[in-house]
Amino acid sequence: MEHQQPAVPGHTGRVPLAVVVIDGAGRVSHWSTGARKLFGATRAEAVGRPAVELLPVSGAFGDPGWEAGLRDDASYATGYATTGRARGTEGSGSEDVLWWAYPLVGPGPERLLVLATGIGALREPGATREDPGGRDLGERIAPGLAQHTDFPGADTLARRLPEILPSMSPQESARVASQVLELGYPVLEISQQERVPVTPDWGVPRRVERRERLLRAAAETDLDATAAAAAAAELESDLEYAAVRERLEFLNEVSSRIGTSLDLARTIEEVSAAVVPRFTDVAGTYLREQVVAGEGFPDGVPDTTTMWHRVAVEHTDEPGRWDDVVPVGESMPFPAHTPFFQCMTSGEPVLVPPITEEMGHAIASQFDKRDIRPLITGRSMLVVPLKARHVVLGFMILLRHAGRVEFNDMDRVTGAELAARAGLVLDNARMYTLQENVADTLQDSMLPRIAPRMPGCDTATRYLPGTRLGRVGGDWFDTVQLPGSRTALVVGDVMGHGLNSAAMMGQLRTAVQTMAGLDLEPAQLLRSLDDLAQRLGDTYLATCLYAVYDPIGSCLHIANAGHIPPVLVHAADGTSELLDLPTGAPIGVGDVPFETAVVPVAPGDRLVMCTDGLVEVRGQDIGAGLAALCEYAAHPAASMDDACDTIIRSLAAASSSAPGGRRDDVALLMARLNGITAEDVARWELDAQPRAAARARELVGRQLAAWALPVRESAELLVSELVANAVQHARGDRVELRLVRTDALLCEVWDEDPELPQLLNIPPDADAGRGLRVVSRIAHRWGTNRTARGKTVWFELALPRRR
Repeated sequence: MEHQQPAVPGHTGRVPLAVVVIDGAGRVSHWSTGARKLFGATRAEAVGRPAVELLPVSGAFGDPGWEAGLRDDASYATGYATTGRARGTEGSGSEDVLWWAYPLVGPGPERLLVLATGIGALREPGATREDPGGRDLGERIAPGLAQHTDFPGADTLARRLPEILPSMSPQESARVASQVLELGYPVLEISQQERVPVTPDWGVPRRVERRERLLRAAAETDLDATAAAAAAAELESDLEYAAVRERLEFLNEVSSRIGTSLDLARTIEEVSAAVVPRFTDVAGTYLREQVVAGEGFPDGVPDTTTMWHRVAVEHTDEPGRWDDVVPVGESMPFPAHTPFFQCMTSGEPVLVPPITEEMGHAIASQFDKRDIRPLITGRSMLVVPLKARHVVLGFMILLRHAGRVEFNDMDRVTGAELAARAGLVLDNARMYTLQENVADTLQDSMLPRIAPRMPGCDTATRYLPGTRLGRVGGDWFDTVQLPGSRTALVVGDVMGHGLNSAAMMGQLRTAVQTMAGLDLEPAQLLRSLDDLAQRLGDTYLATCLYAVYDPIGSCLHIANAGHIPPVLVHAADGTSELLDLPTGAPIGVGDVPFETAVVPVAPGDRLVMCTDGLVEVRGQDIGAGLAALCEYAAHPAASMDDACDTIIRSLAAASSSAPGGRRDDVALLMARLNGITAEDVARWELDAQPRAAARARELVGRQLAAWALPVRESAELLVSELVANAVQHARGDRVELRLVRTDALLCEVWDEDPELPQLLNIPPDADAGRGLRVVSRIAHRWGTNRTARGKTVWFELALPRRR
């Protein structure tokens, strides 16, 4: 902890400083190398010894003297730094010593910081003690370093400063002289080349105290009272100017430290850290509950029912002293006739003088059997509103220790300005949080709720919002159950980010679900989707991968519209491959062909479909990301969810190490293609004759008995209705019947008539037309769809879960 000050004119190098820290018992707790060189004692000899035995510096605290100040601790309560010049000792080579003493406030034992330097370090080249013509810098600025004892020194110093420091104007010298002589501490920087130490406590005594001190000084020196009053008024003006300037610098510093992030929690921490301990000793921050939750709140002034959430408590007291009494995270209302309620309803800061026992009791009554009186009694308090656009978002409760200068009117103005700046930053963070929550809700509402088990396949999905360009994106995935125990698997990506892209994604996703229900062939579905995108406008483009899995035929029918290819992991040997598909153009380009590819698969194979945000890394070829996807998709996993997590974790680690990290959102859909075995499928062809219904009941009953399924009566009834209806309206001479056993019993009846039956509103006494009504009431699900050769009417009956 070695300190040196910048060079002064005529000197080479820097001025060495001795640094000494003294605790409340008056003993040395820190002794720098500079202190050893200046005073002679080593660190081991000095630490723990009384400071008065080591530091021959008298008068550090005025008339009572250095020693008295250390013994009775009276000077520590002043909160102001003191300076002076003392005769040297044998350890310092008998040369004079310049010293600065700074009271320390905080939870630790340290109570005083002393800086000192030998006068020889400041002497001009060629100057000696015996040569009066060689004046050292210490002699030139000593009037500004010692406590003033007679008032006329201000005029003398003001006149001499421009001579000492040629770059200083007369106006600046008057201000510096006022600050140095009146406040008793040096300025931080009085030119571009000369610095002297600065006090860490920047408070300025109140006007009455300053005036009384000046008048007392005038009386002691027999100065004319009128002249003293005039000088006092002039000094007051200069001091107020210095104080205002100091506060503006403080506010500018605070402004630069807060608002570095749009994260609400981070912003609150920055605001609290900016005011403690420089402006206050304790800062408690309260925000409306809706602000913390990122929600809107009713218009109008807060009332006694408004809940305020304590979001931060920063202090200089002993660690943990406030935690149990006023824990962060607590919500509470504030009653009327309290300074807190006055602040939140008026939107103006409220200044409270040192809190009395009575007031402390009244405030403590709001904290539900927790006695906070020892924490607040005797301290001055300032309550400042945190508001933006004339709306109070919260408030800060600021407290100063009893030994510190009380909050005054200037502090109230400073606190109001501080709170106004902090309020704007908090409001920006609040609005960002609100928009982020809206975006997340919108994105979440547009993502499907996919069942993990479909007929013949298991699925798992993951979605990661964008991290750089906006949390809302246009990536989506979906699964649609199709007739014949087939499943449509979809992954798409609307180019761009933001709410518009998300809205476009929602429209396309709905369209895909609707067209998939029509059982369109994949290439035809993408062509219809492209036509729809053209009708919606040419602003957006989208990529889409649409696959239909047939678990009975053990194949995939896939069409691609400009999307990255899927990965197929083979269960037989654990290898993986990127499927070579006709790419096609993105949705929205218009008038481009799409092709359907048929890919044979085996039971247990896994299909991995994702958006480019997972594999695209800035500055790298996308082929590297696709190769990594193939590699990680083939890793063994205990479950589908574990397999998805492995892919996400591995590829996310690769993208995070790249410049800029992952920016785009990510959609991942994985399907394990289990297939449906031949033993779980039964198929028959029936003549389109009236007796076909009875034959269908017999076949179904026999098969369900073989499968030992407890739905025989319901299945026979519904099959009889569908077959009879197909025979009645058949255009050909045959009807097909198929049963499929999965988690449910699927029954399909096919005929050559493409006309789809309708569920009609049949009168109770009608002799016909009730077949579909019976099916809709008994079946778990039912439906109709056209095929290339006619139509299929189907229904499902729920089955007990297999053991």
